[in-house]
Amino acid sequence: MRKGEKGILIGSVVVVGLVIAVRFMMGHFDASDDKGIPFYSTASPELRMAAMKIYKQENCKNCHTLWTVRDMMRKVPAPALDGIGSLHDEQWFYEYFSAPDPQQIVPSRLKEEFRMPSFAFLSEQERRTLAQYMASLKVEDWYLPAVKKDEYEKLTGKVFNQ
Repeated sequence: MRKGEKGILIGSVVVVGLVIAVRFMMGHFDASDDKGIPFYSTASPELRMAAMKIYKQENCKNCHTLWTVRDMMRKVPAPALDGIGSLHDEQWFYEYFSAPDPQQIVPSRLKEEFRMPSFAFLSEQERRTLAQYMASLKVEDWYLPAVKKDEYEKLTGKVFNQ
């Protein structure tokens, strides 16, 4: 074999192997087990746009994931926001965002520089917009236990036993 042919042969074998593996796994996958994506939002497009403007402005993605999108350079174990509206209501979020010290509501085990900041400096309308949007982030009932487990473990650092 000449110099570049070895690499082509190895690459071809890898691709063929992957195709065979995928076909094998697809044969053993029962599509009826797939319940789909468990997360959804009840927010209007206008609410979503207004909330995402604040979300970006306050760099929330530095710590939290939303629709599994996060800043890959940060590794802060903050709770994911997907489905969080199934755990708390709009009034709870408004009080949390309005608190001068959010750790009084949800104690944090994180170093001080990674703790949830206060959003009391935002206008009342901005805090209400964020609260309304966070409350709209729902999860299907069949996946709610997994969301509760994830939030508990992220907040406490302990294993969820329930």
